[in-house]
Amino acid sequence: MQEKLSIGAGKPFPPSLPDSDEYTVEFESIDDPMSPQNWSSSKKLYTSILVCSGTFIVSLNSAIFAPGSNSASEAFGVCTEVGSLGTTLFILGFASGPLIWAPISELTGRRWPLTISMLIGGIFTVSSAAAKDIQTLIICRFLAGMCGACQFTVVPGVLADVYDNTYRGVAISVYALAVFGGPFSAPFVGGFTASSDLGWRWTLYIPAILSLANGAISLLFLKETYAPCLLIAKAVAIRKATANWGVHAKQEEVEVDLADLVEKYFTRPLKLLFTEPIIFAISLYMSFIYSLIYALLEAYPYVFEEIHGMTPGVAGLTSLGLLIGVLLGLGFVLSQQVTYRRKLVENNNVPVPEWRLRPAILGAPVFTVGLFW
Repeated sequence: MQEKLSIGAGKPFPPSLPDSDEYTVEFESIDDPMSPQNWSSSKKLYTSILVCSGTFIVSLNSAIFAPGSNSASEAFGVCTEVGSLGTTLFILGFASGPLIWAPISELTGRRWPLTISMLIGGIFTVSSAAAKDIQTLIICRFLAGMCGACQFTVVPGVLADVYDNTYRGVAISVYALAVFGGPFSAPFVGGFTASSDLGWRWTLYIPAILSLANGAISLLFLKETYAPCLLIAKAVAIRKATANWGVHAKQEEVEVDLADLVEKYFTRPLKLLFTEPIIFAISLYMSFIYSLIYALLEAYPYVFEEIHGMTPGVAGLTSLGLLIGVLLGLGFVLSQQVTYRRKLVENNNVPVPEWRLRPAILGAPVFTVGLFW
């Protein structure tokens, strides 16, 4: 038998409320200026620059320690393989962080995860730089990597919030430059820093300072872009103005359930990964490319310093070819934008994912040729 419900204090159970949809706030129209996609170009631009600069700082931080890892190993009296864990565990943090930041960004919005992760990541990076033993260094590097993963997880969502189908691809392409530009800039930045009077610790202090600065600027100037959370703010303002407690946003109806979060952000992605061939193939391809980047970051110092006798900074300049390649690739992708926009108009503004495959189809064999050059 179903238990009789009671609201307490001897009160009779109240009648049912009207349809909640009548009290749910929405944007006024597709042209509502409150919607991030209708923000001014200048507001979109500074938001994009702020979040993409955070991505660049994190990706720089992931690799800038590599040129100084040998010096750190000597300072702590460990072998170079153990010293290289400072880079390896940072990347492992990248793999772990999305399990935390993805659900948080869907529940609380984009602004606070991005801001908090940059500030906390900067603190852990300072801790790595000031470490008195190798254990502290590699543990703090792992935790900094977990915080840095927020940039890779949430920033694409910010760009999707702000830009429509016409310009979203351009924004994501520039974002990719921040993702790959950091690791390819890190070898010579870290190399010259580690071989100077500053020493290897400043390969960590520099990204820490940049992270804390970006986090502070985000705290002051980064605006929320997630539409459901913007509608919560609208509902709160209406409730205060009218004292009508029934007015609410759809996001406020969401109840946090651990089982649902695990299913949505862990179980379902794994299921898609192993049951959808195209997702598995693309994930495998991207994982191989990204792992190869960091393998090269460890291999280049050995080849050009140990074999060719270059200083760490000069050896790091060899990565400029990779950076130039990324810039050329970005230029090629952007050159396809006119054709993409024409197809989008012809298809009633409905994008087809396969339209983006042409640069990748051309880039894959060129990438292979570059490896054997």
